[in-house]
Amino acid sequence: MYKFSIFKRLFLKNNFNKNEISYKNLNIINKFSNEQNKILYRRSNNINFKKQRLISISIKQARIISLFYFNKT
Repeated sequence: MYKFSIFKRLFLKNNFNKNEISYKNLNIINKFSNEQNKILYRRSNNINFKKQRLISISIKQARIISLFYFNKT
């Protein structure tokens, strides 16, 4: 049962392409941020360095355009 939950978590979080990561796709951005809209670490996301960099850039772009909040209050 423990192995299944780890597999399910890894499969759900990593089931996206590099082309889907953009500041417009808020569903993916919300998966990689916590309740305070901080960017989660790469180790907790279980993704590689390139995808983590793309995610952080897209979150920062969405914050600047005001699609994504800097902090939830």
